[in-house]
Amino acid sequence: MTAVPFQAGSAPEAPIHLIAYRVGPPTLDLCSAPIRRAWMDATPDRFANRCLPLLIANQSGWLLTLRHSVRATWDGGTYQDATVIEILDPDEPPPAVSHFGSGIVTWTIPYLFRTPPGWNLLVRGPANEPLDGAHALEGIVETDWSSATFTMNWKLTRPGFPVVFEKGQPICMIVPQRRAELEGFDPMIVDLELAPNLAEEYREWRSGRAVFLEDLRTGARAAVRQKWQRDYFRGINPDPIEPEHQTKRSLRAFREGS
Repeated sequence: MTAVPFQAGSAPEAPIHLIAYRVGPPTLDLCSAPIRRAWMDATPDRFANRCLPLLIANQSGWLLTLRHSVRATWDGGTYQDATVIEILDPDEPPPAVSHFGSGIVTWTIPYLFRTPPGWNLLVRGPANEPLDGAHALEGIVETDWSSATFTMNWKLTRPGFPVVFEKGQPICMIVPQRRAELEGFDPMIVDLELAPNLAEEYREWRSGRAVFLEDLRTGARAAVRQKWQRDYFRGINPDPIEPEHQTKRSLRAFREGS
């Protein structure tokens, strides 16, 4: 399989294949990442859902979710037995172990992933899904050639604090990335005034933002009714709608193949 060229802001002409080969008991389910997060919905007036960069990031990959609840407790030591891992569903083998010690929980991934030539997988925690007492560790795997599976690791951060990974909770997010693409960038720092058109757009945005916040503070009717500025959400910069603007992602779900 070969990678399909991708133009920014447009979908590829043909799908780029991402294959998950089953190699073990199905302890984790695969799904495209949803837009919603419970903590975002729980914010006052669900204001976190007004942040389009958060919403797009929420959906930017595929999730591996637990079929069984697991509790992990770390006593602060560096040895393997310092972390106790318990599955909270009876008669089921734990999908995680203390392999490295130091409060690291290692999840076995029951799939061998294969990407097209030149594509890696960023293996990370679920975007914008915090968990008290644990932090997801990230890795990048060259899944276009490796015949080895990888693991997903979480670092427990609070000794003596039981961390529960609930059934249905995502513990891993996979995001395809072109290999060596980042190395192609030539980063620069430039004074904004050297780009006069952009500088003018920025000043217009900054002025409009300041006026809106002041109107909101003083209770101006239009600002209170609007509640928040929607220009970025709508792709307005500053007047026309950006034709390649995204307000959501529509990732394909994993399907049965042959």
